[in-house]
Amino acid sequence: MIMADFAKRMKSMERSAGIIRGLFGTMNDPGVISFGGGAPAKEALPVDLVRMIANDVIRIDSRGVEALQYGSVLGLSDLRESVVKELLAPKGVEADSSNILITSGGLEGINLLCQLFIDPGDVILVESPTFVHCVEIFEMFQAKCVSVSMDDNGMVPEDLEEKIKLHSPKMVYVIPTFHNPTGRTLSLERRKKIAELGSNYDVIVLEDDPYRDIRYSGKDLPPIKAFDATGNTVLANSFSKIFSPGSRLGYVLASDEITSKLFDAKTATNSHTSMLPQVICAEFFKRGYYPAHHEMICGLYRERRDAMIESIDAFFPEGTKRTYPDGGLFTWAELPGGLNTTELLTESLADPDVRVAFVAGEGFYIEGNGMGNNCMRISFGSVQPERIREGAKRLGNLISKVMHRNG
Repeated sequence: MIMADFAKRMKSMERSAGIIRGLFGTMNDPGVISFGGGAPAKEALPVDLVRMIANDVIRIDSRGVEALQYGSVLGLSDLRESVVKELLAPKGVEADSSNILITSGGLEGINLLCQLFIDPGDVILVESPTFVHCVEIFEMFQAKCVSVSMDDNGMVPEDLEEKIKLHSPKMVYVIPTFHNPTGRTLSLERRKKIAELGSNYDVIVLEDDPYRDIRYSGKDLPPIKAFDATGNTVLANSFSKIFSPGSRLGYVLASDEITSKLFDAKTATNSHTSMLPQVICAEFFKRGYYPAHHEMICGLYRERRDAMIESIDAFFPEGTKRTYPDGGLFTWAELPGGLNTTELLTESLADPDVRVAFVAGEGFYIEGNGMGNNCMRISFGSVQPERIREGAKRLGNLISKVMHRNG
């Protein structure tokens, strides 16, 4: 079949796109215990509240016409006000609703920012490891991703500054809170320093913080944006983990100048975010349902985090290292004995006595060269505690068997 050539960007993103395809492969297979995808728990979805709100508002004499009509490019004003009052102010971020853009999921905000700033060949600095889905977006824009080292306290500012001087990047991409994939949290001092580096070197700091609001232990920390003095930090977030991923709602907080350009990029992309989920989400916050819902989901994920950590410690072999997240949906395990987790995943899914999915670590490292090949991202958010224990036991037994086989 003869057809036109695909754009060069499709070649640029082949590796990351392949990893993303694999992420979704086992999420809905009932025969697999999936620690793979980062989906929220089904118990965390406010199904009954959404149904009740929808019944109230989808009427001619309520918000039905508004929900089904074209809307504001920036998004519903009452939803943007809820973001300012309910989600930003309690975290120490002062904002005006005119600087909030409601997006079609958290990833659209990142895509729009790339439309604003990234030309082919521009450098984006990312954590090592980092969220591969955003690498896919960056590579679609033909950016060059360069890694910055991490430790238990997040991105290392000294290495960040060195890489800024060396590569003159357009953007720094950072997931500061309950990092995907590792579950780590950037320390307070490093948040201040990264905001300062963005300002001093006139680099955009893209703060991607979708897990921030599901903290269930430890001390809350202000976003990097709270320390931004120049408008160089842009905060991108999502309603997926605190309301509903299916609603496809997110938001971006940016300076006046950047928001103005985001407005133009949004109109050129899809005019505005879907009105129906915006109306329902706005009413969810306005009617005061969020605080109790938030408390419920934090308790739910705390129980599952505890079950996962206890199970890894009980069933994985001696020498395994893992993170202890204070929130979010992931832990990160580093296996002993030179095990390759890509090969382990293939065997796990093929073995009828195991059938446990996870995400192999090497896909989160842009460096390649085998980095992370003994690591795995383990998601516990969507798995009930008894299934967590069973899955970890099966996986631990397989790891021990492979280690013994490898001698």
